[in-house]
Amino acid sequence: MSGSTSYVGFDVAGYELGLMPGDMSAADKTDNVLSYWGVEDIDGEAARFKALGATAEFDPVNVGGDIMVAELKDPWGNTIGLIFNPDFKLPTAD
Repeated sequence: MSGSTSYVGFDVAGYELGLMPGDMSAADKTDNVLSYWGVEDIDGEAARFKALGATAEFDPVNVGGDIMVAELKDPWGNTIGLIFNPDFKLPTAD
């Protein structure tokens, strides 16, 4: 989230594709692709990840409406994104 100035999201068959521009050069980025895992209890899941050895890049934060996101690093340095979006519903098979 640091360096982000705006966000645009696209609904792709019920999945959200979000783009956030950054202010650093591509050569300086180590986490230039990030997927967010949808969760129902973002505070609880962030705490569970930390109990398993992850460290918080940033704890759950409101990014608009009721949408919350968090980013953590696992013990191997991989960034894991968590998102709670009460409006997000996967499409159902007919």
